[in-house]
Amino acid sequence: MSNQNRSKRKSKRDPNFAREAKKYDNPIPSREFIMESINEKGCPISFAEIASVLAIKDEDQLIALDRRLGAMLRDGQLIKNRKKGFCVIDKEELIVGRVTGHADGFGFLIPEEGGDDLFLTHREMRKLMHGDRAVVRVAGIDNRGRREGTIVEVLERAHEKIVGRLAIEGGVGFVRPDNKRMTQEIIVPGTELNGAEKGDIVVVELIVQPSRRTQPVGKIVEVLGEHLASGMETDIAIRSHEIPVEWPAEVQQAIAKLSEKVPEKAKKGRVDLRKLPLVTIDGEDARDYDDAVYCEATPKGWKLIVAIADVSHYVKPGNPLDKEASSRGTSVYFPGRVVPMLPEILSNGLCSLNPKVDRLCMCCEMLISREGKLLRSRFYEGVMHSHARLTYDKVAAMLVDRDKKLIKEYAEILPHLEELYALYHVLQASRRERGAIDFETVETRIIFDEGKIADIVAVTRNDAHKIIEECMLSANVAAARLLQRKKIPAHFRVHEGPSAEKLIDLRQFLGEMGLSLPGGAKPTAGDYAKLLNQVRERPDAQLIQTVLLRSLSQAVYTTDNLGHFGLSYDAYTHFTSPIRRYPDLLVHRALKHAVNGGKASDFHYSKGELQSFAEHCSTTERRADEASRDALDTLKCEYMLDKVGEKFDGIITSVTSFGLFVMLDGIYVDGLVHITALDKDYFHFDPVAHRLSGERTGKSYRLGDPLRIQVAAVNVDERKIDFVLHDAASRKGADSRPGGKKRSSGKRRKDGGDKSKAPRSRRRSGGKKPRKQGK
Repeated sequence: MSNQNRSKRKSKRDPNFAREAKKYDNPIPSREFIMESINEKGCPISFAEIASVLAIKDEDQLIALDRRLGAMLRDGQLIKNRKKGFCVIDKEELIVGRVTGHADGFGFLIPEEGGDDLFLTHREMRKLMHGDRAVVRVAGIDNRGRREGTIVEVLERAHEKIVGRLAIEGGVGFVRPDNKRMTQEIIVPGTELNGAEKGDIVVVELIVQPSRRTQPVGKIVEVLGEHLASGMETDIAIRSHEIPVEWPAEVQQAIAKLSEKVPEKAKKGRVDLRKLPLVTIDGEDARDYDDAVYCEATPKGWKLIVAIADVSHYVKPGNPLDKEASSRGTSVYFPGRVVPMLPEILSNGLCSLNPKVDRLCMCCEMLISREGKLLRSRFYEGVMHSHARLTYDKVAAMLVDRDKKLIKEYAEILPHLEELYALYHVLQASRRERGAIDFETVETRIIFDEGKIADIVAVTRNDAHKIIEECMLSANVAAARLLQRKKIPAHFRVHEGPSAEKLIDLRQFLGEMGLSLPGGAKPTAGDYAKLLNQVRERPDAQLIQTVLLRSLSQAVYTTDNLGHFGLSYDAYTHFTSPIRRYPDLLVHRALKHAVNGGKASDFHYSKGELQSFAEHCSTTERRADEASRDALDTLKCEYMLDKVGEKFDGIITSVTSFGLFVMLDGIYVDGLVHITALDKDYFHFDPVAHRLSGERTGKSYRLGDPLRIQVAAVNVDERKIDFVLHDAASRKGADSRPGGKKRSSGKRRKDGGDKSKAPRSRRRSGGKKPRKQGK
């Protein structure tokens, strides 16, 4: 009897066989029958065992079975363990997701299929590490009303190597991970120290992963050196967050074949924009130029052209460059260093819209009315020749300050810059009309001297920054609308409104302030914007804005368009930065498919595949943010080392049950005033009012209050800065040296620079900072 006949005979037991036979010429068992068979056999069961149980031996059917099992994994019907065994997921009991650790030892499981996170106790977190993928069983509800889980199985280990500081006791080493989400120490036997000494920053390779019975064990594979060597903070952050730096051999081979000039053949069949005075407008220190702009007046308003680097021409789906870009997800920006998503020959060369050279581009041409409405848009592949590399400061000097020298130098392109400025004012008015939220946040820039911080200064956003922002927003909206209209699966940049819980807390807080937020259960961005405008002149405006900002969620990538709450758009995507963001590259591929007449059914990617990319890119985005923040926090701690004992004025930026986080005026450094360092009293924490109140004295500390503090201790290893109140320090006879800006001495301490016996916080410097609205 043939293999195929045996398979068909077995499949007749499948109650859904007739359905499968109608759909496929050579049918295999249905999903329902596969799950039933796996359950009868018992979990876990290998692919070969599944094929045997189903009596499948035909090669084509084995391939079809492999694809079906893969689809069932993606759809959450099955899970596969590290030994390649398949199990059926009981939706009522088991949840699959990624684990996120917390610096205090507990953690959460983020479900892959969405829904509320599951709380994991310290005991459960000992079985795995931050970033691991696991199956968790819902164990009950904790005393705070959260679902609590127990680890059933670890499906995927996130870490093979970990960076940390080595301690040695009794001949045995212990590596304390630099990533504060990992709280377990890794044991290093004396035979595996490999020359590393106590206090060294090392890379440890895990030999034994943590489990319910074992602590993680590893061996030292690299010694990075002492903590405070110049540039070490970035190296540590890169390794701690496992950010790829080296280019694989196949990528190097691929870029070796690229020329420095755009091949003439590649320019054919494209719209020729080389005579159009497109220009790039970026920061002074920018090295890669994603976007160029041009604007002219029309009888009904303006024609705006946004030309974006055509990365998708060089980075094809599945090629080595694409695989590496996908893995990285984003470029990572550290103080003084960039880890690019693409090799420099592309990011700074062939793809970058450098001045006075031909470049391939993907263009969005828009007609915008005098009221700021997007009337029409079209996308096409073009070839351009940037007429100037401008900076924000130069453009602002021409348009706002009317700098005569610059106006003369750029006389040929000035008319279209002036049209851009006119369009910007209209788009700003339209933004206010539709109710987009406009939070005023302070961004900072680090000024270095010989690798150390010399100063931290606020960055002022001028009108040129805002011109480019409005142009990019318009192009991103046009891209989202086209993809929606053509029904091509793609990523959207989604920003959801506040949750019900956060709304309740927000309204209670606003009620105490004599304010209200309209909109009922679903307030709009316009409701937020009106409230912000209402309080803008109040002395506590910054406090209210901070609380409003913290009530909102973080923007993410997803294939389901849920709109962008903060920007007040029904549909929004990321199209304008394919050199540094992988989602933008995927959007470019979808747009090309759409403009070339392709249908959703024959697009290279399915919606499920793109959703997997969306989740991965949201993760790499968070990874990049955390890594750059860790490096910056380390540098700030170094900067404050020689300021212990000095006094500064600051403002309370966060109130917690364990103390107050304070940002220092003028130098933008955060630290903690621990609750034990406050006045001798018992303080009650009110999370809704963002306040600590003294039971005996009645003294209260609230978000936004000014404080004068003294720097008590700095611990570079822990990235913690501890403050005490100036009055309390005076009463204790603390050093009363005057405060002020001084350049860090840069003295390197192998012990991490802990310089005081003042009360020590167990939380990281900087605390919980408000998230910026995702754009």
